[in-house]
Amino acid sequence: MNIPSELKYTKDHEWVKVEGDVVTIGITDFAQGELGDIVYVDVDSLDDTLEIEEVFGSVEAVKTVSDLFMPLSGEVAEFNEGLEDEPELVNSDPYGKGWMIKIKISDESQLEGLLSADAYQELIQG
Repeated sequence: MNIPSELKYTKDHEWVKVEGDVVTIGITDFAQGELGDIVYVDVDSLDDTLEIEEVFGSVEAVKTVSDLFMPLSGEVAEFNEGLEDEPELVNSDPYGKGWMIKIKISDESQLEGLLSADAYQELIQG
């Protein structure tokens, strides 16, 4: 299982890549594996300012639909439009071409509440 050490993680299986005040968000390799073949990514929160743990969209797999939760408060600045035509990128490259949104964070102190790669590994191993 791929858990890049330079990223941060949430208990809801999102990953977070911090670049200044812009944060890229996607779902983890573990999450995409649990969901199975992803057929649709729905993000209708572009340009919205959302609070931590609010739903910013959903992922539809062959057998289930799963909500996506904001790991940090901020404004949804960008959606990965490549997922409209190729939602399977979330399965094949969850930490690269399968990213979902970019946000401008509004409260940097919330970064402290995210999990390290080691802590996330412990979470998914139970």
